[in-house]
Amino acid sequence: MNVISLAVITTADQKDIENVVHGASSKLTAKMFYEVAKGNGDKSFVLSAYSLLSPLALFSIASREYTQDEIWDTIGTNNDSFTKEVYDWKYNRVKSLKGVTLKTASKICLALNYDVYTDYGKGKWDSFGTELENVDFDSNVVTAREISNWVEEQTNHMIKDIVSADSVNSFTRALLVDAVYFKGQWQASFDNKLTEEKDFYINNKDTSKVQMMYRKGNYKYTKSPTLRSQVIEIPYKDGEASLVVVLPREIEGIKDVQEILKDPDVLDNIRRSMFKAEVDLYLPKFRIETTTNLKDVLEKVNFKRLFMQYGCSLYFIMRVLGNMYISDAVQKVLIEVDEGAETTPPICIGAAIHKQFQDFY
Repeated sequence: MNVISLAVITTADQKDIENVVHGASSKLTAKMFYEVAKGNGDKSFVLSAYSLLSPLALFSIASREYTQDEIWDTIGTNNDSFTKEVYDWKYNRVKSLKGVTLKTASKICLALNYDVYTDYGKGKWDSFGTELENVDFDSNVVTAREISNWVEEQTNHMIKDIVSADSVNSFTRALLVDAVYFKGQWQASFDNKLTEEKDFYINNKDTSKVQMMYRKGNYKYTKSPTLRSQVIEIPYKDGEASLVVVLPREIEGIKDVQEILKDPDVLDNIRRSMFKAEVDLYLPKFRIETTTNLKDVLEKVNFKRLFMQYGCSLYFIMRVLGNMYISDAVQKVLIEVDEGAETTPPICIGAAIHKQFQDFY
């Protein structure tokens, strides 16, 4: 039995601004999911395109020319004021979600000798929930520990050691750390006493023993010919967030499902066709932690300008001569699902982006 699970935010009122964020998230998720799946073989993985949207929006305001156009195309906006309105809404919407705890935190760490555009930062960056701080990259051991400790605190001690001492040095000019912490309680929890060890099918030949949870209840559900799968939506408390689980019809049908999900509209269309039904739900307890090379993945989906030494136009972060570009990016994601979700450390996401200047290379 192969399972794809997707955490989604659901809302009763769909406004234009909501649709922009949802559309951008769906498109970027579909592209990134396909590329990461190709590179992971039969391994389980988890990623978050949604968490990348705010840092990208933030960079769009700091960029111009082709770099800005490429970012706008990805985040679904077309000017600075609309970008600020959309992603200010996203930041405040995340803070106001009911029934779950979803915290986001971003920090741009700059070398000590770089003077930030403080007025610009206060007027633009603050609405994205992003901090700016000068740090001593020469003291790489101390600085890496301080940054990692900050991320760990923001994610309730779930994301650890996101920055290592050997990943920053005296040539590092700036570092962006982006973190998200999600904790949810099921609307209807699973009974621990009904959890038992069962076979989980890796392929037609191989199985693995897993702790399988069970609950009989009413859920939104459908059998989708388009996706060749069964699909169920498991709501969290207060119904503003849910876990959507896709179970391929065939044991080895995961590859077919991955191909179909290249279309970002497929899952939305299926969710609109779901209906309430009484379901015998068997769901494995699982914990997946994945580190993804974001630079590699984004370049494969034709998002390249931010990583081009001579093609990136990031002008409005700090007062400094030279061309700023992103040299490396990594995302670390952890998801854990169990019976109650009340005591579960569910989804934690962290991303670190290193930026350096051509003057030094």
